[in-house]
Amino acid sequence: MHSLDQVHEDIAPALDARMPLAPMSVEESGLEFSFLLRLAAKCATEQDTVTPSHLADRMKLPKVVINLLIKELVKLAYMEARGLAGEDVRSDIRYALSTKGMEYAHTAIRQSSYVGPAPVSLDAFCRQLGLQSIHHERVTQDGLVASLEGLVLSPFLVEKLGPAMNSGQSILLYGPPGNGKTSIAERTSRLFRQTIFVPYAIEVGGYVISFYDEAVHQPVTGTPYAKADQRWVECRRPVIKTGGELTLDLLDLSYSEGSTVYEAPLHLKASGGVFIIDDFGRQQVMPQALINRWIVPLERGYDFLTLHTGKKFKVPFDELVVFSTNIAPKDLSDEAGLRRLKYKIFVNNPSRAEYIRIFEDYARGVSVEMSVPDLELFYDRKYGAESLGSCYHPKYLLDFIGSYCEFNGFRKVASLEMLERAWEGVFTTD
Repeated sequence: MHSLDQVHEDIAPALDARMPLAPMSVEESGLEFSFLLRLAAKCATEQDTVTPSHLADRMKLPKVVINLLIKELVKLAYMEARGLAGEDVRSDIRYALSTKGMEYAHTAIRQSSYVGPAPVSLDAFCRQLGLQSIHHERVTQDGLVASLEGLVLSPFLVEKLGPAMNSGQSILLYGPPGNGKTSIAERTSRLFRQTIFVPYAIEVGGYVISFYDEAVHQPVTGTPYAKADQRWVECRRPVIKTGGELTLDLLDLSYSEGSTVYEAPLHLKASGGVFIIDDFGRQQVMPQALINRWIVPLERGYDFLTLHTGKKFKVPFDELVVFSTNIAPKDLSDEAGLRRLKYKIFVNNPSRAEYIRIFEDYARGVSVEMSVPDLELFYDRKYGAESLGSCYHPKYLLDFIGSYCEFNGFRKVASLEMLERAWEGVFTTD
């Protein structure tokens, strides 16, 4: 037999100490009572009648808090009881908005059309980011090697990547196109094992900022802990990538005047994870302007956002930022700007041996036969001091060979003749 204390002690290690716990009162929710009343009334407009259980599920708050809100709405004559939801006397009571309550709800909707899980306070959001900082997770050499599995990289490059990834700071990956810079950046999603807690929304100055995004946040499966705050979603550390479409506007709050709801900017959604800026220097805005926008976040670990009312507020900047470019660093920014990018890693062209290994690996994957002597001869003919091999070349050549052979009914073989034909078909000549 185990005592109750022993059972509690046995399960305690399985609980994440960073997990936000459900509020047991309005005060613990971190939100104003009037804000929650308006949100409950708006949620009640979605159905003819609602029960405390329905509102608890919709607003992601415990029933003890929901019951307090319903009690106040009834007291104000905004809500009326409509009998039990079922025949069992223990069933929930059904409630409906009164005519006065509908007017109250519609006024609230005009102020903010947000309906859904109750947001968390800005203070709670900042505190939670501190608990689950990406700096708390250590990248090991074994983990890095495992995350890069399938990529053929020089040992020297892997050796430089380790400390940079472990730093949780900014990284500039630069070098010729097609050598795996983006693939390296994207593989960071495999480096971090911890989960983090992401809020559905954040409340700032009475306004709601929508945060949780199904397109970028990946929830973990499993039964949520009963006492956890359901306003937070347990997710893998996010990895968000943006490219040539990135503008300075996307790094600020997006405000919809029609709904009076804000959308969190991309880099804020990447909090606790990785933010990749691919094709850096190809954006419509000058790279120096982007670096200038990032100076305070990269140097001091926080950022400032502004509501349309002019109210500014500070948020933690806690993420690994990876810039990827094939433009020479000196052409991107001045020395002062480049100094903010802590790690600068040159992603080199593959050596002859690495090129052949990449070719062999991809050939097996697409079921193309090959002759190593033919490939070696082809490599020596095409590459030299003036023309270096790239990591993407084998794929382009083999894809051409596969398509050509399928069209002509030939056996798929990367012979010297086919390699020469593929070269003429996929690469331009000066």
